Parts: sequence; C-alpha cells; structure tokens
Amino acid sequence: MIRNTVLLSLYGLLWSFPVPVILSLAINQLRFHRFKRMVQTVLYAPHFISTMIICGMIRIFLSPSGGLINLLLGTQIDFLTQSSAFRTIYIASGIWQDAGWGTIIYLATLASVDTSLYEAAKVDGASMFQRILHIDIPALVPMMILNLIMSAGGLMNVGFEKVWLLQTDLNKAASDVIAVYVYEQGIVNAKYSYSTAIGLFNTVINLILLFIVNKIASKASDVNLV
Repeated sequence: MIRNTVLLSLYGLLWSFPVPVILSLAINQLRFHRFKRMVQTVLYAPHFISTMIICGMIRIFLSPSGGLINLLLGTQIDFLTQSSAFRTIYIASGIWQDAGWGTIIYLATLASVDTSLYEAAKVDGASMFQRILHIDIPALVPMMILNLIMSAGGLMNVGFEKVWLLQTDLNKAASDVIAVYVYEQGIVNAKYSYSTAIGLFNTVINLILLFIVNKIASKASDVNLV
C-alpha cells in the first residue's frame, strides 16, 4: 500500500513535472497568435473534464474489444486487469489531463521576460535553442522550484477518485494506495479512529517531505521560498 503510493507519486512527479515546462517553452516560440491560442485551448481542455468522464474515456480507449489502443496495436489486451500497466495508465492520463493547465503559470512568467534580452541575443547571433537555454529557462527556474516544493507537499496524496474508478481486483496489487485504504477502513469497515490515524500519518509525512524539499531547494537557489 505505502509502496504503491510512493511509486505512483515519485513516477508521476518524475514524468509529469517537466512536461508543462517543455510545453510552455514550445508554445512561447509560436508567433501566430491565433494558432497559439488554439493550441493553448486544446491543451487546457482536458483539465476541465471531470475525473469520472476521464476514467470512462480511459476504459473505452483501453477496451479489449474495439478500444483505440488495441486497434492501433492490433491486440485484444485488457490493460486495466494488468497490475504492470496500471502505473503507466495512471501517470499518462494525469499528464494528458493536467500538463496543459500547468503551462499557464510558466507562460505568464515567460511573458514578463524583458524583450530586449531576446533582441540583444539575436544581434549577438544566438540561435533559438540558445535563447531558450540562456534566457527562458533561467527565468523559469524560480517558478519551477516553487512548483516542485508544492508538489512535494502532496507527494503522498495520490488521487483517490481516479485510482478508485480504475481499480479492479486484478490490478489491486499496483492500485492499492493509502487514500483507497483509508476509504475502505473508514467508510466501508467503519473503523473511523484507525482511518483517521492513517490519514494523520500521511499528512505528517507530507509535511516532512515539504520541509526537506524546501531546504534542499533553498540551498540550491539561495532563496527561501516557504
């Protein structure tokens, strides 16, 4: 249970954290404002879809009979019954749902960068990649550190709704996380004190992780963000 929670959280942070940064850097390079707005709208849209609908779409896409993924692979595999596939499904769907929304704060940061820096870089012969590397990324570093600290504060809070809706008896070995266990013990089995103690333990762990990551990030940037 704890192992599944930690693995889902760490893998989710590892794979999802860089995606909004990369997307924001790519979107920032678009010069056609109408096309740029269209791309942003398409990327933002999944964030406004409820978790229930997202999970329903995942089940349709992964259906062994006529599901999009199986049609592309030419197979008839029920991925939701395989524990080995659950983490990939959970993390990939999370990236698709939230990566576009996560670009908002980074795009706002890039919009505040002094345009004279880009003009000076062009005069000096800097390529687009060099401008991104030496202007855009340094401008995003403080916000990246802040987001990392905020993400670390909820590292043990794996989303209950999506896990619960995608969980089956056959993938329970990988999908049994603390949030689901607290629900089962507190609501299903009526062990209110026990489930409260587990939830409190989870909160304490998150608080400790928050201070640890903040300490490391503060030393790296010489700025205390919390």
